[in-house]
Amino acid sequence: MKIQLLLQKNNILTPLSFKVDKMVNAGFTGRNQAEVRHHLDELAAKGIEVPKTTPTLYPVIPSTLTTDTSIVVYEEETSGEIEYVLFVKDDKEIYVGIGSDHTDRKLEELDIPRAKQITPNVVSPVVWELNDVADHWDNLSMECSVKKGQDTFLYQKGGLGLLMSPSELLEFVSKKIKGPLNNIAIFSGTVKMETEDFVFADTFAGLLTDPTLNRSIGFSYAIKPMNYME
Repeated sequence: MKIQLLLQKNNILTPLSFKVDKMVNAGFTGRNQAEVRHHLDELAAKGIEVPKTTPTLYPVIPSTLTTDTSIVVYEEETSGEIEYVLFVKDDKEIYVGIGSDHTDRKLEELDIPRAKQITPNVVSPVVWELNDVADHWDNLSMECSVKKGQDTFLYQKGGLGLLMSPSELLEFVSKKIKGPLNNIAIFSGTVKMETEDFVFADTFAGLLTDPTLNRSIGFSYAIKPMNYME
């Protein structure tokens, strides 16, 4: 499939059509293993079976990737996770976006890989060239907020230095994928929540900030459960 993006370079936006043959969601990719354990404990406390080894990698159906501002989910108990996203055309042409690994939390309790297929992966419509941010990568930060009814919460926040760097992530993924990493979208894994529990929100909004180049890219989407049946 192809996804239509916009490449931001020198404050100019250029259309970018990216072919996605494969997509994977990484998990538990924190450089600080204490933070990884915190996230594992969050999931285990909710009855979710956590992996014995980390990081992890899950294949995801490419057609679930979207830049839409509204997604439809099966039922109420779903939530997003802020992640940086790599779009790898080949080993020389790689782009960076910000996205959400939106997940059905009820299904996740039973089967994590299948839970990754039933809800979309949402990504920002604007991306950067990895080469433009590689030399100051750890200065980048990401955050997300959610809105439930009239209340808005800061949901997650952290510097990208908390997670595996792009080179580390690419090396990890290459060991799990057959063949070259061409035409693949890679979701990075996430940082800990600022709330005590999942928020099954009405909207989710994410932001990736580059203070060195004084710019940011973001996205937001509404979450619409299929609750129209009696």
